[in-house]
Amino acid sequence: MTLNDLLLVYTAYVIAVASPGPSNMAIMNAAMRHGRRSGLALAAGVITMSVIWGTIAATGVSALLTTYAHAVTVLKVAGALYLLWLAWNAARSAATPDMELGQSVAAAPNALIFYRRGVLMHVGNPKAVLAWLAIMSLGVSQNATPAAVAVALIGCNILGIIVFSGYALLFSTAPMVKAYAKARRWFEGVLAVFFAGAGLRLLFSR
Repeated sequence: MTLNDLLLVYTAYVIAVASPGPSNMAIMNAAMRHGRRSGLALAAGVITMSVIWGTIAATGVSALLTTYAHAVTVLKVAGALYLLWLAWNAARSAATPDMELGQSVAAAPNALIFYRRGVLMHVGNPKAVLAWLAIMSLGVSQNATPAAVAVALIGCNILGIIVFSGYALLFSTAPMVKAYAKARRWFEGVLAVFFAGAGLRLLFSR
């Protein structure tokens, strides 16, 4: 594997994980609404499952998911229902006046809850394996050595940590928190639509 091959893999991965998606939107929301610790905890959950899906793709275990199609369907439905549940919560929050929501915004749930939320968002997305396979196939040939695959995988995981944690750090800054406080109901409404769309797309996808 050449340096250009690695750069191609890394660039594709950064574009994929940095683009707006349910996980990034959830990290942004947690960081602005509940603070940096909560945003980082959710990011850690997303990163954990991203590493697992990436390892599955890199080791060829993803072929098992094709064999056991029913397992994939169960994961997909569970992930879609979870996204729809997040959409409902966001819509309910958007409909709640700021004065009524004051205490719940100030009292953030335990960090472990956010970590679990991040894991659940990614565990119900078996298509992440296909995304990993597509990214790795850009620069990793069939004859690539295990060491080359490991370098590509480790590099992508490091970039994932930087991107997901970066979202948590950026959106927990004072200007972002202030902006969220001013436009909370609008942002929660957009989040509800986004989660609902992602959930329905996952639910009805083949």
